[in-house]
Amino acid sequence: MADTPTAKEMLAQVNAAITSVLAGGQSYKIGSRQLNRADLSKLYEMQRDLQAQVAAGEPGLLDDCYVAVFEGR
Repeated sequence: MADTPTAKEMLAQVNAAITSVLAGGQSYKIGSRQLNRADLSKLYEMQRDLQAQVAAGEPGLLDDCYVAVFEGR
């Protein structure tokens, strides 16, 4: 049974796919064969979602911050 990739790993794969599309085009044809890469708009949508997941998993600036109120001194 294969391990499920993390959001960070999937984000790296999506970024590589975006780079591939930007460098090589959305599709190309050689002779009778044609290659269609993933839709760039879908890749950008996935990238945004995965970036949000990765950011949500990392501790934020005030995640370990507590507030105490001492009244009646």
